[in-house]
Amino acid sequence: MQAELLRLVTAGSVDDGKSTLIGRLLFDTKQIFVDQLEQIEETSRRRGDAYVNLALLTDGLRAEREQGITIDVAYRSFVTPRRRFQLADAPGHVQYTRNMVTGASTAHVAVILLDARKGVIEQTRRHSYIAATLGIPHIVFAVNKMDLVDFSAERFAEIEADLEALSERLGLNDPTAIPMSALRGDNVVERGDGLPWYEGPTLLEHLETISIAGDRNLDERRFPVQWVIRPMSDEHHDYRGYAGQVAGGTWRAGDDVVVLPSGSRTRVASVEAFDTPLEEAFPPQSVTIRLEDDVDVGRGDMLADPESPPVVARELLAEICWMSERPLEPRARLGVKHTTRAARAIVDELVSVVDMDTLDTRPSPERLELNDLAVVRLRLAEPLAVDTYERNRATGAFILIDEATNDTVAAGMVLQADS
Repeated sequence: MQAELLRLVTAGSVDDGKSTLIGRLLFDTKQIFVDQLEQIEETSRRRGDAYVNLALLTDGLRAEREQGITIDVAYRSFVTPRRRFQLADAPGHVQYTRNMVTGASTAHVAVILLDARKGVIEQTRRHSYIAATLGIPHIVFAVNKMDLVDFSAERFAEIEADLEALSERLGLNDPTAIPMSALRGDNVVERGDGLPWYEGPTLLEHLETISIAGDRNLDERRFPVQWVIRPMSDEHHDYRGYAGQVAGGTWRAGDDVVVLPSGSRTRVASVEAFDTPLEEAFPPQSVTIRLEDDVDVGRGDMLADPESPPVVARELLAEICWMSERPLEPRARLGVKHTTRAARAIVDELVSVVDMDTLDTRPSPERLELNDLAVVRLRLAEPLAVDTYERNRATGAFILIDEATNDTVAAGMVLQADS
């Protein structure tokens, strides 16, 4: 059986040691080839580093190496005997907020780095705010560079108290603080000898044991139709199936179904994968669902539980991250891509924008600039079957598209939906 996949995103301020931490994770879990290590050792010697600079493993872009910062989101995978990991390494700078939102949008866990000398700073609050906004189910505060504060238990306790207050203010999910030294390797993969007073797990132990099965919405069935399968062959002359990825609930043959936005009702005849019937399917499996009745279903429709359906919405109140260098102004017309359905929308109102220095909200901004996090009201040209993002991350998320350029200009999360 294949090990469970955990998606994590790392974020931190410049020089908090994020690249070194990721390098340490890869090095200590034996994910580095011998020639890679030799190259890093040689580069470290040429640069005059007093140690093997594991950050060179991850700062892949030339501009990143020259500036000593992370710019783009880089995805890396590694495997341990207990779990598979996909890691999104997100930038820390304010001007790359949109990059962090992109990297964090599918994460189960956010690892937010802090420098033990500095404690909680503005970027810690900003990354935590984004993690809270995106509803990331598990947060790990990696309190790094403990070696530079003499592995002080008192200093870690001070930072931990500040993080508890921040977590409570923002409503963070499952926050955990872990002290470590990525440079030395203490408490990342191996326990090391620098933190004898710390009785909790290492970072890797914690990541390997986080339970993510309960993070999915298994109560309310959601299935956006991606493709209608009609082979029209002699062998499968009357076959009609609906392919897609389960976005919510557990699907079984015999389940009642409502087709949205039309409202047609039927039942599930079978749930299949690779022509094989399944007893049940759940997120994020990709399957084909066949229905008992010949109802009108096409790409972009959603199959749902008639007892607890999503809202067939014409208006959305949503939190967005604006990702375009061209400002967003009221009355702008944009495309909306939601699950497998596309629609058009008008920005009815810019409700508020977040001041990233204080995390306070400012009402009724005149426009939104690049990287702004804001609440907007959208009026849709045609209905979308949506949930609030808090209820279902898959059916509560969308992107906004500039229809003239086809560029993605915003990522959005539904706060409220009205029919």
